[in-house]
Amino acid sequence: MTSPDSSATRATPPNAPARVAAVQMVSAPDVARNLADAGRWVAEAADAGAQLVLLPEYFCYMGQRDTDKLSLREQPGHGPIQDFLAETARRNGVWLIGGTMPLAAPEADRVLNTTLVYGPDGAPAARYDKIHLFNFVKGEEAYDEARTIRPGETVRTFEAPFGRVGLSVCYDLRFPELYRAMGDCTLMVVPAAFTYTTGRAHWELLLRARAIENQCYVLASAQGGVHENGRRTWGHSMLIDPWGDIVAQREDDGAGVVVGDIDPARLAAVRQSLPALRHRVLGAADDVHAAAPATPATPARAQG
Repeated sequence: MTSPDSSATRATPPNAPARVAAVQMVSAPDVARNLADAGRWVAEAADAGAQLVLLPEYFCYMGQRDTDKLSLREQPGHGPIQDFLAETARRNGVWLIGGTMPLAAPEADRVLNTTLVYGPDGAPAARYDKIHLFNFVKGEEAYDEARTIRPGETVRTFEAPFGRVGLSVCYDLRFPELYRAMGDCTLMVVPAAFTYTTGRAHWELLLRARAIENQCYVLASAQGGVHENGRRTWGHSMLIDPWGDIVAQREDDGAGVVVGDIDPARLAAVRQSLPALRHRVLGAADDVHAAAPATPATPARAQG
């Protein structure tokens, strides 16, 4: 396992490629087991040289019923899931983006589906509450996240050593205006639990579109496989470059890690050869600085 001070050994010179990783999981209705699995995959990504690791949506829990997650809600800065994320980031010396987890909402029958980011020192760095809530009905397959999730309201980004990182979750992927509002990002992340039906049709297409139109890297970590609750998720976690090319992808079901490099030279070359971001007319003045700066959650208690 990587040592606590390993972030120093993985530091890269300015303009050098930065390695990132997406963890794919098949989460179960067992928090302890999910956290143990996630911890092993983060360690594997760190050992492969990743400076930033992204976990999937619902990495900590996929219950038998949508309402099951209500019992797992935590207050910001307090709770075993947040403690796990803080300690795992610190122990492995990585920027850790914790997929999503349930944080307490004002109402008793809903939670916030929240992405928490921790720096290599284990300190909280950013928080994003999922804005767009999935609703889908096709035959016997039906989902309505608004029944148990309160939508977020604010676009969030944070500054990593290699550039700005924009935060989004799953269904957000279908709303390009959210990504425009993030401004000039080096990387946009999409932790997700796309269904097999919607993922097979749209997952790769939407991810590549977001990378192309924003001329940045997109890192997507997914749930992928058949879960104990009977749900089937699409998987295909991947890293996409600013030209829309897939840098790395997990093509099989099941848990695993996708690792790839963010290359500043590639980013600059794409933007120089096709300066589409500079050619924007509609909404350009409104969007460039629209994203709110990172607002760290209350520091979580590190274990051990």
